[in-house]
Amino acid sequence: MLLASKQVNDLFLSPGCQPYVKINGELVPIRVPGIETLSAEDTARIAGDLIGSNQFAVQKLKEVGSCDLSYSVPKLARLRVNVFTQRGTCAIVMRVIATVIPDLASLNLPGEIANIADTKNGMVLVTGPTGSGKSSTLAAIVNLINETKSHHILTIEDPIEFTHKHKKSIVHQRELHSDTPRFDLALRAALRQSPDVILVGEMRDKETIEIALEAAETGHLVLSTLHTIDASSTLDRIIGVFPLSDQQSIRNRFAKSFRYIISQRLLPRKDDSGRVAVVEILKATLRTREYVLKGESQGKSLTDAMHDGSNEGMQHFDGEIQKLIRSGVLDIETGLAFATNSGNLRLEISDLIEQVGNIQDAQPSKGDVLTGTELEIER
Repeated sequence: MLLASKQVNDLFLSPGCQPYVKINGELVPIRVPGIETLSAEDTARIAGDLIGSNQFAVQKLKEVGSCDLSYSVPKLARLRVNVFTQRGTCAIVMRVIATVIPDLASLNLPGEIANIADTKNGMVLVTGPTGSGKSSTLAAIVNLINETKSHHILTIEDPIEFTHKHKKSIVHQRELHSDTPRFDLALRAALRQSPDVILVGEMRDKETIEIALEAAETGHLVLSTLHTIDASSTLDRIIGVFPLSDQQSIRNRFAKSFRYIISQRLLPRKDDSGRVAVVEILKATLRTREYVLKGESQGKSLTDAMHDGSNEGMQHFDGEIQKLIRSGVLDIETGLAFATNSGNLRLEISDLIEQVGNIQDAQPSKGDVLTGTELEIER
């Protein structure tokens, strides 16, 4: 399954069908010698092999119906594994983790992101849906800090994905369940471990967000992720986990402590050669802090600030999608489907849409009667 393509992202083992992999976002069946379809016994046995002696995973699978773990295929790949039950049987999804830590250039990320390495304190969030490359972006940022700064970097992950070696910095990586039972406990302990940079794999709950804010306010650089699609929804998620009576206070604290919100989407390329990362960058400025503190309104939204803040390193999704459409990397339909505001984007690229329409109108349909000259040209 791993050798099916260099672009394999995920592996799927489910009873009643053959193994599948996801290549550039598309599911592809894989023929494995001796296996036509996987039985429930097959997937249960594979799950048992993957879990091994991990008693916590066994307990979680029994109690809540799913468990997370990491798994390595020597000299080939590391995998982030989720085993879960469905209709009384085991199914398995495995995410392929790159063995080589990527850099910002190889990920084709904007140069502004490199400036995060020079940030002394505060909070940097990388957001996006599952499989949008958040972990790779964070790994590239941590690697840049590791190579250029003399810092103590502490990560708290579930599970550990990219393994960092000590370079100019010291890097300690703690894994949930094997090194610590909960994110919030590990994060609180981290404040007593003299870190300069703290990476929290995901801010899942109120307690973790609150301690992360405290760490950012007390001189640490905090890196983390959220499963949100853009800057506005990220702010809503953070504020929304707190009681109404605390929300203005959290707005005030977050407005002062955030440095960047980076949101990512992976879109299929027009030539079907893979996917391209589209990145939105919100940077802390007087204007964006005011919008976070007072809330967004007509003409005073975070998107407006990003649209006007290109000189400060900011960019917004629809602007980047428009650039990719005009450069021929994305087709129009894909760009509009993934846009934040497809109506506005359609107006911005109306000249391209009109050109495409004119070309299509100029082509004779199969039902048209062709002259001899036109028939020869078509041949």
